[in-house]
Amino acid sequence: MNICCLGAGYVGGPTMAMIAAKCPNIKVTVVDPNAARIAEWNSDTLPVYEPGLYEIVCESRGRNLFFSTDVDSAIRNSEIIFVSVGTPTKKQGIGAGRAADLRYIESAARRIAEIAEGPKIIVEKSTIPVKTAEAIITILRANSKSGQFQVLSNPEFLAEGTAMEDLQCPDRVLIGGEDTDEGRAAMEKLVGVYAQWIPRERILTTNLWSSELSKLVANAFLAQRISSINSISALCEATGADVDEVGNAIGKDSRIGPKFLKASVGFGGSCFQKDILNLTYLCQHFGLPEVSAYWESVVKINEWQKHRFAERIVRELFNTVTGKRIAILGFAFKKDTNDTRETAAIKVCQDLLAEGAEVVVYDPKVTEANIRLDVLGGAANDNLKVVTSAREAADGAHAIAILTEWDEFKTLPFAEFYVKMPKPACIFDGRNILPHASLRDLGFRVFPIGKASKTLRRKTDAA
Repeated sequence: MNICCLGAGYVGGPTMAMIAAKCPNIKVTVVDPNAARIAEWNSDTLPVYEPGLYEIVCESRGRNLFFSTDVDSAIRNSEIIFVSVGTPTKKQGIGAGRAADLRYIESAARRIAEIAEGPKIIVEKSTIPVKTAEAIITILRANSKSGQFQVLSNPEFLAEGTAMEDLQCPDRVLIGGEDTDEGRAAMEKLVGVYAQWIPRERILTTNLWSSELSKLVANAFLAQRISSINSISALCEATGADVDEVGNAIGKDSRIGPKFLKASVGFGGSCFQKDILNLTYLCQHFGLPEVSAYWESVVKINEWQKHRFAERIVRELFNTVTGKRIAILGFAFKKDTNDTRETAAIKVCQDLLAEGAEVVVYDPKVTEANIRLDVLGGAANDNLKVVTSAREAADGAHAIAILTEWDEFKTLPFAEFYVKMPKPACIFDGRNILPHASLRDLGFRVFPIGKASKTLRRKTDAA
């Protein structure tokens, strides 16, 4: 069998690499018109960082995994065509700021219709609104001379940082198709691919619309939990409660469960905000404004949490950060990824720069070019600096802010940092990963998310 994937991004590349590794009998080709990106996939420096990805790619690349810019040949020679192109939020026109921009989906469908001959199974891998499959089917059947198409929905449920684990041992694989003999046959063909390494009971088949909607709803529910615990983190700070203790207590309830109850500076990534806004637009479109408003509040709380974190830094540094050096440790939206889409660090850095701070950023995986583009959008600002180590960022800083939960931050030499920082030296832990009591013993003023701020004397001063 030949399979191809249109789109060599965060989803297409890792997913196809895993299929190739688990199904040596299948030839897998990932195609993208972006020659530079394809060159990176064929090099030792992949465009996507995920633990374990490089090893999986090297195992299959050149054997049954190929990366190419020859889109037409891949379409022509493949029985199953995955579509994993971008679906960003629209920036203008009807639904701007909420609806998904489907131009790349439509372009892919039109290309397939023009090139494909004979029977093809088209698999939606991109995150898309409900009923997009209907549009794809219409375009394919109206523009193809000799193609016969079945369109399936196969949403991804990957968490960046653990994507390869999620692909190797997923909670479930969801496949939606038309309730016809041809639709069911197409679903079974795709089931057969995944069943080579995933137990059949974990592969769910539904109708197209249930599958498309499930992806949006899954991300909305996960983001809702984060915004819920983050809203409580503010109440904990005000009352002296500890958000970690509250999260642990309520997570013991089997009806609630412990996952996604960790307070932070806010969620990021390519999916959560985009998918919730898409969901709110769909609800408005189908005449459900109350439902739309409910989900929109999840995004509002998340944005508020980012600004609240920056405001707390300003407030605790005596209501001014003008001319003060603030070390930002971590820029990626979570550890073990170089993805910065919608990362909370963008808003925090922008807010601090607007207050006149000197913002010094260190992240072990994100490039300086990415950081500058995300924060400044191409503008110039000498107050933003990007450095190559946490030590360099903290040198002379009035405050250190932890924005990504990179493991290396847990064991930094904070005693050495303290000596070189103006006093009082402050730490704002936006991920609650540091040993707060030990830091206070060193002399730091420590401000965790969702916990009362305690200023303790150093042990050496206690006598």
